[in-house]
Amino acid sequence: MGTVSNSISLDHVDQEILFHLAQDGRLSNVELARRVGLTPPPCLRRVKRLEDAGVIAGYRAQISPEALGRSLEVVVSVEIAVNDLQTVEDFESRVAALEEVVEFRRMFGRPDYYMRVAVADQIAYEKFLSQRILPLPAVSRVDSHLTMKRIKE
Repeated sequence: MGTVSNSISLDHVDQEILFHLAQDGRLSNVELARRVGLTPPPCLRRVKRLEDAGVIAGYRAQISPEALGRSLEVVVSVEIAVNDLQTVEDFESRVAALEEVVEFRRMFGRPDYYMRVAVADQIAYEKFLSQRILPLPAVSRVDSHLTMKRIKE
C-alpha cells in the first residue's frame, strides 16, 4: 500500500466504504457492497482504488493484550538531550524495534516523544525501562503513566 495520493477525491459512497471497513475490516465484498448500496464489482473497484491511493493503508487483527501476556499498558513520555540527527535517528530506530513498544510518536514541543508500552506487569515494565530505555544515550527524562482503565481505543 502506497502513500496517500493528493488527487483522490472521496465521495459519499467512498466515505461509507471507509466507515464500514474501519468497523470491520473482514467484511466480505458482497456484504460491504450491500451495506453501501452497490453491487459487488463496483464496490471491489472502489476498495481497490482506495487501497492503491493509500487511503486504506492496510488491514490488521486486534489482538487482546491479555492473550499475549501483556496486560499492563504504560504511556511513556520521553525527553531527549541531544539534537544531532544521527543520535536522534539511532534513538528512534532502537526504540521502534522494541517489541514492548506498541506505539511510538515524535511530538512537537515537550515531551519529545510519547510511546505506548505493553508488558506483563510492573516488574517487567521496571526491567524494560531500566535496561532498554534509560541506558539510551539520548534520553534525559522519562515519565511513566500506568493505564488504570482503557475507555476507548
